[in-house]
Amino acid sequence: MPSDAIHRSARDILRVFLSGRMLTALLMGFSSGLPLLLATGSVLQAWLTEAGVDLGTIGLFALVGLPYTLKFLWAPLLDRFAPIAGMGRRRGWLLLIQITLIAAIAGLGLTDPTRSLSLVTLAAFLVSFFSASQDIVIDAYRRESLADDEQGLGASLYVNGYRVGLLISSGGGLILADLIPFSAVYGVMAAAMLPGLITTLFCVEPQVATGTPRTLREAVVQPFVEYFSRQDAGLILLFVLLYKVGEMMASQMTTPFYLDLGFSKSEIGTVVKLFGFWATVIGGLMGGVLILRLGLYRALWTFGVLQAIGLIGFVILARLGHSLPGLALAIASENLFSGMATTAYVAFMATLTNRKFTATQYALLSSLMGIPRVIVNTPTGYLAEWLGWEGFFLFCMVATVPGLWLLTRFRAWMESEREAMVAEPAPAVSGTGKD
Repeated sequence: MPSDAIHRSARDILRVFLSGRMLTALLMGFSSGLPLLLATGSVLQAWLTEAGVDLGTIGLFALVGLPYTLKFLWAPLLDRFAPIAGMGRRRGWLLLIQITLIAAIAGLGLTDPTRSLSLVTLAAFLVSFFSASQDIVIDAYRRESLADDEQGLGASLYVNGYRVGLLISSGGGLILADLIPFSAVYGVMAAAMLPGLITTLFCVEPQVATGTPRTLREAVVQPFVEYFSRQDAGLILLFVLLYKVGEMMASQMTTPFYLDLGFSKSEIGTVVKLFGFWATVIGGLMGGVLILRLGLYRALWTFGVLQAIGLIGFVILARLGHSLPGLALAIASENLFSGMATTAYVAFMATLTNRKFTATQYALLSSLMGIPRVIVNTPTGYLAEWLGWEGFFLFCMVATVPGLWLLTRFRAWMESEREAMVAEPAPAVSGTGKD
């Protein structure tokens, strides 16, 4: 097949970029990112600290984030049933979940940590549960509404929307908390969810793929049976675990590394805001556009290598010591290439899902991708003490090799699928792709 039939022109890329489907991906990403830190991160932690809650108890609040890890358990319900007549399976669940999520965020703001920590815990858990449920449906919607070769750009806009949502809730929430009570902050954040609700009301429902489960048993069993009947099914799961493991290990120790080199918290925060955030956004957008031209296999390989190379910035900084230009270089290079790799990674997981049971299979994969953050990151502090900072970051670079080696095992079928889907129409109102 001629290369010009495979690689999209600049005009095609611009048309896809400006489509309503991409705006929907961006706004739904914002809706996914906004609630996360309200229930499991900096905003709630600041509120609890201000209320005089001890550090041990604050640490235990991390457990309210369990729904994000276990969401595949109830995802089959979202594949099987359509809760609101006339809205469709995806939009119906989204509308119902978003309304309850807005109520849960506002309700969390009405609790009082000085009076009842149990009530705060319950409210935070409900926010976490409905937020994770929203993620299940949004991931499924994005997979079903975009053609396979649009998944990369869709993922980049989703991820960037997600990061903006995180920024609004974390940075914006903490700034607001200096001006108004935390109860009012949560009310403002609940109102900030309205753009996602409006997006749900006006977006187009993807057509249900032929052969979707007709019983709850089929919805629970078939996604796993179908997935594990595929070529390289086990190796793909191992790849999902390993592709970003080196970058995750490095990220776990960056703050202690910066502080050990003598940087102040203000210096770190300023550089992260000025260089880190925008480098990640630019990397995500570049990744999405390049996936359209390179194809997913070449993008995963190229961005994976760049992700490993980006860690050299930390090795250089370890030699330079306290150097603001060195800190900016390390943060910018790592975030830029990590943003590109994350976009390809998310797009790859989307293309792995069968449109018959998108919610369940994507929930399983996205839950799986979080395991290295919990298990593999645990010994990173001991590794840094044993190897020293230079040795530790070099080790993280080497840790990217197994994932890249596994990727080479998928080249034949990934590139054949790439050629087969070039002529696939965008499924704005019909679910195409894996049936």
